[in-house]
Amino acid sequence: MNGVHDMGGMHGMGPIKHDPNEPVFHEPWEGRAWGLQRAAGRWGRGRWGSSRFDLERTPPDVYLRVSYYERWFLMLVNRLLRSDLVTPEELATGKADPTRAAPTQLPAPARPMSAPGARVTDPSVKAAFKIGQRVRARNINLEGHTRLPRYTRGKVGTVIRNNGLFALQDTDTNGIWLGGRPQPVYTVRFAARELWGRQSSPRDVIYVDLWEDYLERA
Repeated sequence: MNGVHDMGGMHGMGPIKHDPNEPVFHEPWEGRAWGLQRAAGRWGRGRWGSSRFDLERTPPDVYLRVSYYERWFLMLVNRLLRSDLVTPEELATGKADPTRAAPTQLPAPARPMSAPGARVTDPSVKAAFKIGQRVRARNINLEGHTRLPRYTRGKVGTVIRNNGLFALQDTDTNGIWLGGRPQPVYTVRFAARELWGRQSSPRDVIYVDLWEDYLERA
């Protein structure tokens, strides 16, 4: 999915400020928002897909304006309303409607044999690329969630490491995992000039971990 969330390599976003003493939650409400997200998880089984995909559907102007935990809270509210687990009136008043039937939990859908993102062992899966091989990041524009950064698409780099087999994290347009198919994840080195042109320093490089499906022979 192409969207404002894919900020890697973009200009004009300002400096990244690092606070070595940054707390997990800046305000008490952030902790409560995270707690709500965790508590509501069981109600989303059979109703919701990937949280990443729902976060990425946030309108660009809202995504840039709100903070990290505000994004998670807005996503949860939208999920609850879309699933009819709460009504707009209940949300506005903060009180359950006593005339409505209590929501029911749905059975969890069958998960792929390899959970998305999990490291797995499968001797039958052979790596398509070798260390030192030149590869090109495929120029694909998926409508679901993907871990292929936009700024690498169509660019050529060099495989420097095979990190082992991991289940693919991509989803379809409903946020449903694409089978969790295990495949090698490679660390690929890209020259900065390959990614951003001759204005970049010839000494700079960037390393990106990419699933095998994202790559092709250069």
